[in-house]
Amino acid sequence: MLIIDASSVCKRVPSGERELTILDKVDLQLAASEALAIVGPSGSGKSTLLGVLAGLDSATEGAVHLLDQPLHDLDEDGRAAVRAGAVGFVFQSFQLLPGLSALENVMLPLELANLPSAKARAQKQLAEVGLENRLNHLPSQLSGGEQQRVAVARAFVSIPKVLFADEPTGNLDRATGDKIVDLMFRLRAEHDTALVLVTHDQSLAGRCDRVLSMAEGRLS
Repeated sequence: MLIIDASSVCKRVPSGERELTILDKVDLQLAASEALAIVGPSGSGKSTLLGVLAGLDSATEGAVHLLDQPLHDLDEDGRAAVRAGAVGFVFQSFQLLPGLSALENVMLPLELANLPSAKARAQKQLAEVGLENRLNHLPSQLSGGEQQRVAVARAFVSIPKVLFADEPTGNLDRATGDKIVDLMFRLRAEHDTALVLVTHDQSLAGRCDRVLSMAEGRLS
């Protein structure tokens, strides 16, 4: 089964009197349980591609199927419905809601997807990442590494079919980043989750099953 099937994907945005091409006829497939790394210089289109594949953004042209659903034919609400409970995210900037505790941040995707036992499942997942004593702390009361562990717990709590990770160690020191990577890959193996990882880190990319390089909006 293909988790992602993207063909001839283009993304163009206005830039003054002309258009800027960010993605140029990208083809990409991801199999169930596969881990794929996308590497390349800043500005090459990696994060834009991740957003389009995940349905956070829409392509200008081309087709993107995520979990057999045609994202290119869906509006924003339709794409959100595809993601609910089936897609997890880990971002460089953590993306935790500052007014919610660690527990509430992890409960959120379960509640949005109307999944049962949100509090108990979130507590268990936070314990899995070693934060059982930080349940009621706000993000501002946590270190960067702890915030990213909350983000990893949130990403995996709904047992997603695919995880999208955009520079997940970019704001962390090397030692903390290595621990986050080990945690992410351990949970991925336990849940049999497919992974699309954007990174500058070649050693991190090397832990994936397959590595693709991006330059000037094209994959190779």
